[in-house]
Amino acid sequence: MLAASFGFNILSATFTVLSMVMLIPVLNILFQEDQEVLDMVPWAFDASAIEHNFYYLITQFKLEYGPGAALLFSSIFMVTGTFFKCATAYLAEYTNIGLRNNIIRDIRNEVYTKIISLPLGFFQQKQKGDVLQIATGDVAEIERTVMSSINMFLKNPVIIIVLLGSMIYISPTLTLFVFILLPIAGGIIGKIGKNLKVRSLEGQNKMGELMSIIDETLSGLRIVKAFNAEEKMDNRYGRESQNYCDIAKRIARRWDLAHPVSEFLGTIVMIILVWFGGTLILTKGEEALSVSVFLTYIGIFYQIINPAKDFSRAYYTIQKGMAAMERIDKILLAPDKIFENTDGKDIKEFKTGIEYKNVTFSYNGERDVLKNVSMTIPKGKMVALVGQSGSGKSTFVDLLPRFWDISQGEILIDGINIKDYKLCDLRGLMGNVNQEAILFNDTIYNNIAFGVEHATQEEVETAAKIANAHSFILEQDNGYETVIGDRGSKLSGGQRQRISIARAVLRNPDILILDEATSALDTESERLVQEALEKLLKGRTSLVVAHRLSTIRNADMICVFNEGEIVEVGTHDELIQRENGVYKKLHDLQQLK
Repeated sequence: MLAASFGFNILSATFTVLSMVMLIPVLNILFQEDQEVLDMVPWAFDASAIEHNFYYLITQFKLEYGPGAALLFSSIFMVTGTFFKCATAYLAEYTNIGLRNNIIRDIRNEVYTKIISLPLGFFQQKQKGDVLQIATGDVAEIERTVMSSINMFLKNPVIIIVLLGSMIYISPTLTLFVFILLPIAGGIIGKIGKNLKVRSLEGQNKMGELMSIIDETLSGLRIVKAFNAEEKMDNRYGRESQNYCDIAKRIARRWDLAHPVSEFLGTIVMIILVWFGGTLILTKGEEALSVSVFLTYIGIFYQIINPAKDFSRAYYTIQKGMAAMERIDKILLAPDKIFENTDGKDIKEFKTGIEYKNVTFSYNGERDVLKNVSMTIPKGKMVALVGQSGSGKSTFVDLLPRFWDISQGEILIDGINIKDYKLCDLRGLMGNVNQEAILFNDTIYNNIAFGVEHATQEEVETAAKIANAHSFILEQDNGYETVIGDRGSKLSGGQRQRISIARAVLRNPDILILDEATSALDTESERLVQEALEKLLKGRTSLVVAHRLSTIRNADMICVFNEGEIVEVGTHDELIQRENGVYKKLHDLQQLK
């Protein structure tokens, strides 16, 4: 594809020269400067031989049919050359379309692949709106840059080199004069666009902030309306929008300066060239030019002006694209701190138990969220984690599937460090049900079957029945094929949670992680979800983070967290007997409600 585009550009440039060279006999006939050629020379791949024999043909045509016919004959050759020039130019652009779109597709896919592979910690430091802007707006900017780059490196240089070669052949002196003038004009254009990259980077960062505000507004629209904060949010967005507008105006002014400046400088060069060429016409020395040759030279030079101006505009575009590429590289080159052992062990079955050994963890390297925590979880046991918000419960369970990696200590499954397992196999052992039911804008069927290949309708329905979801699914307009909207917005909280439980049931994990799965539900929904969870938990190893202690009375072991440490361990009955115990205090507080 690249070679084809390059070849068509060469042909286009060649036919450009040929179509312009055909002006010489046309002008000679008009100015009556043509000399009759009455004999042919042997054909050869040589400019003088081709020129001699072409003039012979024109002479014969002129002698037989008259000057008007000879003029028409020459014009037909010129039109033919122009046709092939336009056709090959189109074919070059045609092949570029596939090249450009394939490049952008690969960049877009690479960005998305990188986004879903990055650890959760990356997105705590990066605004979601900024990530969206990088994956959409910045990639679109790269698309424009790619087109400019292709033209800069495949099209314009070929055209300029071929045209300059023909100009050197026609008049070395005039062409030397052009070589002196063009670098001066190019230097002026380059100076104008010097800081465009910096401005573009600033503008793209600001657009990322605008995207973040829109995302926050849509996510929190209920709160915005409830607190009558529409004006506050509108003013905030207006300020940032005005800042972006100011930056965009500065970029646009500098960008729009490229065309008039290059056109003005091109006109100056053209006038100087006409003056200098005129002096060569008037001289009678070796460098003297005929009027027809000089006008053809000017025509060829004029063909160079557009590619040269494209160079200047491409320079500006590439500066903007480089700024976009810097932002994209922040994602593509972001380190993946969850390192996977290339020789990782396979694990398809959970056999004995889980062990946390002296685990310490910090999100930012400053404050330890977990401090030297140790725990053993035998296979088939239900372990409940309770404690105040921020005490480290959710962090504790997030370390098991390696959403984060621990700072010190180790976590073992069946006696082997989880870092020594293949990451995909490790996470394949586990199922998650979170406080917020994370669903996708897809059908109920696809949400339940998410992550499970080749699930049958019967298996999906069985999972839904276990999760107490089958009956309400059948009440939907299209049953299991009902599209549930963004984040499941067409369903109630309890319904969403039961679908997420059905998803976990279908996966049939050896290890189940429940992170406050019922805390946000009303009493009736909680009862239905709790029944579904009890079916799901049977015979499984489970870690259950809970605020409502009534839901974990039957746990085999309850671990009480306080400020990143496990301060109490036991069953419900054992912990309730401890006077002044943390668990007893939590229990008594909930009894009073």
